[in-house]
Amino acid sequence: MAQPWLKKNPWMSLWMSAAHRAAGTVRGLAAAQAQRQLQAAMTEATQGSIKLWSAASAPPAARNKATRKR
Repeated sequence: MAQPWLKKNPWMSLWMSAAHRAAGTVRGLAAAQAQRQLQAAMTEATQGSIKLWSAASAPPAARNKATRKR
């Protein structure tokens, strides 16, 4: 005799498919946001590094000559 509680449930299958689809969408959105934040942090760090090194390689600013008091 077949056991009724061992049969596949089509409604459960549909519900699980929808849940997996929603979870995949959320996971994709979260991964995309994390990638955007990582890219923004890398861009900021790169710009800061370029600014630091370009300022260090520039010649020093000319000093004003002080006039002597007589």
